[in-house]
Amino acid sequence: MPTQTVHMAVYDTLADWEVGAATAHINKQSWHREPGKFQVKTVGLTLDPITTMGGMRIVPDVVLADLTPADSAMLILPGAETWETGELDPFARKAAEFLDAGVPVAGICGATFGLAKQGLLDTRAHTSNVAEYLAYSGYSGGDRYLDEPAVTDGDLITAGATAPFDFAREVLRRLGVYEPHVLDGWYRLFAHSDPAGYAVLAEYEAQLAGASH
Repeated sequence: MPTQTVHMAVYDTLADWEVGAATAHINKQSWHREPGKFQVKTVGLTLDPITTMGGMRIVPDVVLADLTPADSAMLILPGAETWETGELDPFARKAAEFLDAGVPVAGICGATFGLAKQGLLDTRAHTSNVAEYLAYSGYSGGDRYLDEPAVTDGDLITAGATAPFDFAREVLRRLGVYEPHVLDGWYRLFAHSDPAGYAVLAEYEAQLAGASH
């Protein structure tokens, strides 16, 4: 199976905690369980290093202008302090290009503001931090807002800043990283510290280890 690339947008003040669960387990599935299935690459406005909200320095792999939907399995848009200023509008325009091509987009926290401003939430069920936050974008999709941690509508995933594991679950589900029962165990373990979830993942790991011998 050829490797599929998931692209994650990176920019200054990126909110580290919002996307780590998703990207770590996409990559873990690739290098630890099923080599060659997925890889995560970062995409920036330029190739200049960015600094996350947590002080991490990231050098983008790809320039946004060079990215096409055909190159990607998904575009992930983290929150940042600059979504409301319009500085990150090019990423929202790229998201529109992806959705038009039938390639999924996942946005969390401030990224939902950019998606709303671009008109991408006007006709799709969605969520964010709170409904009032998106209202400031001037969008017309308020009647499609759902008070949920994370929402998937077709190829679009949205989530609020306090729901990184709900966001990750929707991303992993949309990509097909885990079978449904394994994903349920993953979510119960990481989102709720449920020991039963660990048992599901341990059994899954054992089955994979057995299949590899």
